[in-house]
Amino acid sequence: MHVIEFDTVLGQTIVAGNEQGLAGVWFNDQRHFAGIQGDWIHQETELLHAAKQQLLAYFAGELKEFDLPLTPKGTEFQERVWQALQDIDYGVTCSYGDIANQLNQPKAVRAVGAAVGKNPLSIIIPCHRVLGSQKQLTGYAGGLERKKWLLQLEQNTKLKTEVYQLQAKPA
Repeated sequence: MHVIEFDTVLGQTIVAGNEQGLAGVWFNDQRHFAGIQGDWIHQETELLHAAKQQLLAYFAGELKEFDLPLTPKGTEFQERVWQALQDIDYGVTCSYGDIANQLNQPKAVRAVGAAVGKNPLSIIIPCHRVLGSQKQLTGYAGGLERKKWLLQLEQNTKLKTEVYQLQAKPA
């Protein structure tokens, strides 16, 4: 696995990937990051360079959709949740319950929350767009201040305030 580290407006950011795609994007002080480091080669590949450039453009308000191959690794349920997160458009939000309903598992709200918290591709898989049931800021492995900043960036860029209501997909 190749990895690079660089400074962003939200702090030191770590990006990891291999030949198949991007495996992780974390802040260096993020929950769930310390335990996943392994045999990493600190080397900027073409993919990692592209990820860095896209993240910096996103933080500058110049990019709304990432175009990178992704290879997050998790349980089948986690990967389904992470896929659902990618359906949330830039500048809109939804709740953990909305995601559970989209997965046709309305009682799995806590499991959805746990899966969202383990998302290895912060920002690129937009877990920051998920709010609590009362649309309040809740949970973000990178910290609530970062989540608030990301949501404000997207709201100011998109000028969109409605809440994205996910529809349940047929089983």
